[in-house]
Amino acid sequence: MMTAMDAPARYSARVARIQQAIRDQPGLDGWLFYDFRHLDPIAYRVLLLDASLHVTRRWYYWIPAHGSPVKLQHRIEPHVLDGLPGEARTYVSWREQQTALGSLLQSAKRIAMQYSPMNAIPYLSRVDAGTVELVRGLGVEVVTSADLVQQFEAVWDESQLTSHRVAAEGLRSIVDEAFACVGTSLAERRGLTEYGLQQYILSRMQARNLVTSSPPIAAVNAHSADPHYGPSPEGSAPIRQGDLVLIDLWAKQPSPGAVYADITWTGFVGQSVPARHQDLFQIVRRARDAAVTFVQSQVRAGAFPHGWEVDDVCRQVIQDAGYGGYFLHRTGHSIGEEVHGNGANIDNLETQDARRLLPGTCFSIEPGIYLPEEIGIRSELDVYLSSHDAVVYGQPVQTELVAIAVPTA
Repeated sequence: MMTAMDAPARYSARVARIQQAIRDQPGLDGWLFYDFRHLDPIAYRVLLLDASLHVTRRWYYWIPAHGSPVKLQHRIEPHVLDGLPGEARTYVSWREQQTALGSLLQSAKRIAMQYSPMNAIPYLSRVDAGTVELVRGLGVEVVTSADLVQQFEAVWDESQLTSHRVAAEGLRSIVDEAFACVGTSLAERRGLTEYGLQQYILSRMQARNLVTSSPPIAAVNAHSADPHYGPSPEGSAPIRQGDLVLIDLWAKQPSPGAVYADITWTGFVGQSVPARHQDLFQIVRRARDAAVTFVQSQVRAGAFPHGWEVDDVCRQVIQDAGYGGYFLHRTGHSIGEEVHGNGANIDNLETQDARRLLPGTCFSIEPGIYLPEEIGIRSELDVYLSSHDAVVYGQPVQTELVAIAVPTA
């Protein structure tokens, strides 16, 4: 937490960093932050504002590429942006607001806002269409702040990378414990359901001092064909010999700034995995590994690909195997302090994510094949980009569908 002594210095350092990032974007005159009743949580995080602030009126914060920032706030709430550097201006009426906004932007021609053309990146689309119209009506071109937001929302520092390693290693161990729990429960004839397995995984997270935003997925047979299935206490399927079991688990340390790890493994309860199950898994694994290899080769050559390019590489493997219509979601998502972060997603299906993957960011690679009313196979790992390589933590990764042994007396 910032103290009264260090807050001004921290705000000033953040604004200086933002201005440098703006100057690094060709032809960009500045970044306009806008909020009304916390519609834009990104603004609060990037500007280091207290997200619990009582905000009932519109505010703007203009950071030009060069020169001093300007705050524009309603006279009822003139202290929302206290601490941030720059001149403070106020308005009361809507006419005053529009006039003041025009004066604030009078020297700007091209500015960034939390806007995404065609809503291509829903995580970023925080400014309403009317506000974009208002700014454009002042003769200012509005462009997306997507690449700027990545730098402040998705790039990790060393302590965050360390926290990811801890989370990834913890989850990797929990996978083995979860599959062992399935085998032991069946051997001891203790009834185990999907919900029971989910709760066991949560208990192992707690034992490792990991927290999660929502409970993990534990899905059996046809339920595994639903990518976002969540077991409930009532009606949860029992786990038996001959069942396919998919678990998807995500967690992080409870410390400030800690980031997530997110992995998915698939197993079969029995000594011998059916050939078709294993064949489907190997298609998914090849797609996963093709994506990782592509990113590694690009980064090692000094190039950082776009999110959509990685999705294409991964998806092509599954399409070539004849299962393209059963890969229902993007290849992966950005990972940060939230399990679905605000960096580039690995996506050319749900949207075309044209952002480049940046050094210091992390994302999942999680292809899947989902056969309705039958089974679903997914394999997920996380890729962290350094300045020169792409690294997967939480080793070893899954290379074949796990045979979950049921011990005998």
